[in-house]
Amino acid sequence: MAGRGNALSKTFIWILLALLIVGLAGFGATNLGGNIRSVGAVGDKTISVELYSRTLREDLRAISAQAGQNVPFSTAQALGVDRQALARVVTIRALDHETAELGLSVGDAQLQQQILSMSAFQGINGQFDREAYRFTLENAGLSEAEFEETLREEAARTLVQGAILSGNTVPDTYADTLVAYIGERRNATVARLKPEDLATPVAEPTEAQLQTYYDENIDAYTLPETKQITYAWLSPDMIADTVEVDEAMLQSAYDERASEFNKPERRLIERLVYGDVETASAAKAQLEAGGTTLETLVENRGLALADIYLGDLDQGALGAAGEAIFAAETGDVVGPLPSDLGPALFRINGILAAQETSFEDARAQLRDELAADRARRVVEAQINDIDDLLAGGATLEDLAKETDMELGNIGWSSEAEDGIAAYEAFREGAQAITVDDFPKIEVLEDGGIFAMRLDEVLAPRPQPLAEITERVSAGWRTQATLETLRAEAEALLPQITADSDFADVDLEADTLTEVTRTGFVAGIPPTAILALFEAEKGVSVMVDDVTDVLIVRLDDVLAADEDSDDIQALRTQLNNQAATAVAQDLFEAYATDIQQRAGIQLDQNALNAVHANFN
Repeated sequence: MAGRGNALSKTFIWILLALLIVGLAGFGATNLGGNIRSVGAVGDKTISVELYSRTLREDLRAISAQAGQNVPFSTAQALGVDRQALARVVTIRALDHETAELGLSVGDAQLQQQILSMSAFQGINGQFDREAYRFTLENAGLSEAEFEETLREEAARTLVQGAILSGNTVPDTYADTLVAYIGERRNATVARLKPEDLATPVAEPTEAQLQTYYDENIDAYTLPETKQITYAWLSPDMIADTVEVDEAMLQSAYDERASEFNKPERRLIERLVYGDVETASAAKAQLEAGGTTLETLVENRGLALADIYLGDLDQGALGAAGEAIFAAETGDVVGPLPSDLGPALFRINGILAAQETSFEDARAQLRDELAADRARRVVEAQINDIDDLLAGGATLEDLAKETDMELGNIGWSSEAEDGIAAYEAFREGAQAITVDDFPKIEVLEDGGIFAMRLDEVLAPRPQPLAEITERVSAGWRTQATLETLRAEAEALLPQITADSDFADVDLEADTLTEVTRTGFVAGIPPTAILALFEAEKGVSVMVDDVTDVLIVRLDDVLAADEDSDDIQALRTQLNNQAATAVAQDLFEAYATDIQQRAGIQLDQNALNAVHANFN
């Protein structure tokens, strides 16, 4: 009971915080006109405005976090977020109705214990503060009776949910069947027929053969919709060589970054901290005796190597431990030595020599960086003037004559990625532009600028055969070669039996062992693995692999290795997934039954009023 009390306490601390921060501030009774307190009811349990609005805001925050940007409520509503939130609160209140009907409740003593343990109600001495309790609830817009009733409902709801969701199992047959299928293995022999294995290479195609192949594969030679775009472009790189950077600027930049150009000797270090010297010494003794490794010590502490990695540090940064660490060799573990977190063992993973770069050696790098930075500012300073030119009726051709911008043309499609099309900002602009759009200045990722004009939209169209003869010829040869290899493979298949050897038909073969359905074998296409699991034992099948043809013979069928760690983990995973799915289905069925028995009433006007606060 205590465990559940702690869980409930944590839950309601967050509920209280949410109420204090967003509950009534954005969606309280005042904002909804002062007389709307609920959006509906399930049986005799009302669905308060605060509960629905808080749940809706939580869901909106979740979808915004998933999208990586703030999602407007109108967009979230189109995705059904409001309906999902309403379904959640209806389910909550349906369970509250059911627990009331069943007579489930938490006793006064348990309720008191929960309230007394909540940190939100504790004073500076860590004890329950009656005044803090009253003040917190008052600011949240709750009476003591309302809050305590909420706690009772949550506790009762948790009991019902736990009874439904826990202890569900599925028959062993379920996992047995899936494990037997997924874990089944194959042994096989495979040989590869390659174009160079042909006694006579495929001849060059005739014009008629080319035309036929071109017509049959016209989709491969059809250009996508293409926008003929004229653009004016100015990037920092275009003017970087013309930007002046004086000696004083270079020297100042070098001085400011002296620590970057001149670094003392450093060590790549891992540090495992202990609570006391005795424990650290015992761990070091184990290492010296060869009874363990640092990796094991780290794992035993519930850590990963990434958690103890300090990076490269100079001797001064290591304090009192520096001298001993710098006296050690790569791979050594030294300590216990003092650190800012306590006694620790240190492993030296690498030695980095001191780095000294003179001003003269750094000059070229500094000049390029400063010139690029100044060039970006020069470009930025021209944006308003160029915008004014465009607003005054200047064309892109005029910009190329009157400014530093360069004129260019591109046949843009979604496949374009060279030159200016490598910039995301340009691709987005090209995707959206229409013939009615006027050129305007846009900024590129590197600080450059561009303006574009759509001259023409070309519909998808085949490339003329005369312009791509070499490409079509290569395609024809690949197909003709593959067909010839298939014919040779088909002639060999009857000769390759369960009792024969691939060498008998002059084929070099490799052996595949214990291949699974989901396994990966280097050099073997997934289609060959699939063919193995569809073939009969002792039978050979033919599989294409781009330009080659494989002959694959199924030699043996092996059952799943029940002793394998992977198979045992798979069995556990399947059982857990199935049990969870069953529990969820039971819960949803139970919640639906409650709602049907209790009845649901919703106030659409109240729901609309809540939604209005999000717009």
